[in-house]
Amino acid sequence: MLRALLLLLAGVLVGANLVYFVMSRGHRGEDAAPAVVFEAKPRADAAPAARRRPEAPLPPGRLPAEVVPPAAEPGAPASAPGGVSGPARVRPRAPAVDPFGLIIPVSGVAADALVDTYADARSAGRSHDAIDIMAPAGTPVLAVADGHVEKLFNSDRGGLTIYQFEPSGRYAYYYAHLDSYAPELHEKQQVRQGDVIGYVGSTGNASPEAPHLHFAIFALGPEKQWWKGTAINPYPLLGGKP
Repeated sequence: MLRALLLLLAGVLVGANLVYFVMSRGHRGEDAAPAVVFEAKPRADAAPAARRRPEAPLPPGRLPAEVVPPAAEPGAPASAPGGVSGPARVRPRAPAVDPFGLIIPVSGVAADALVDTYADARSAGRSHDAIDIMAPAGTPVLAVADGHVEKLFNSDRGGLTIYQFEPSGRYAYYYAHLDSYAPELHEKQQVRQGDVIGYVGSTGNASPEAPHLHFAIFALGPEKQWWKGTAINPYPLLGGKP
């Protein structure tokens, strides 16, 4: 009997504690502060994803801006695809000297008065390799082109002679049988086309009855020896007719 009472009393105490716990739990729930919930806020300067403008597609062959090679500096050679430099601009080459823009080297003589004596035979099996321009003694002899006086020479056959080199040094003009040189003419003197450089005569082996200018053109070798060269017929170059 006593045992039953003790069990009943223990049950009453447990039930009372349970009621108290439930009631006190509900009271604290009403007074407790609400839990704080942190929500991520969008940046003020960020546009909503739905309003972002799509990027325009790049033109064919164009790289994104950040990897487009910088423009070359002015004057720099352009680069070919693959980073290989393109060919440098080639400066135009200066025109070659034209040694054959010649005038007739005897004053007052017209082209139709010239005679082609280039291939005429001479003594000892020689070829003439020049033309003879007939004119009265003392007629001015003119420089056929610009250049300089390379050599003044007095030879047995040619008499008083002048060797003139044209500016490139590839050709020599030869004037022979002169009566005299122009006053103060000297070697290495620069002359211009049309300058008087001497006077027609008959010195050397020329006949006094037939004064004339013996005129020749020679293509010079690399040594540029005034006494040595390959003869060229002056007749067509002075306007002579075939």
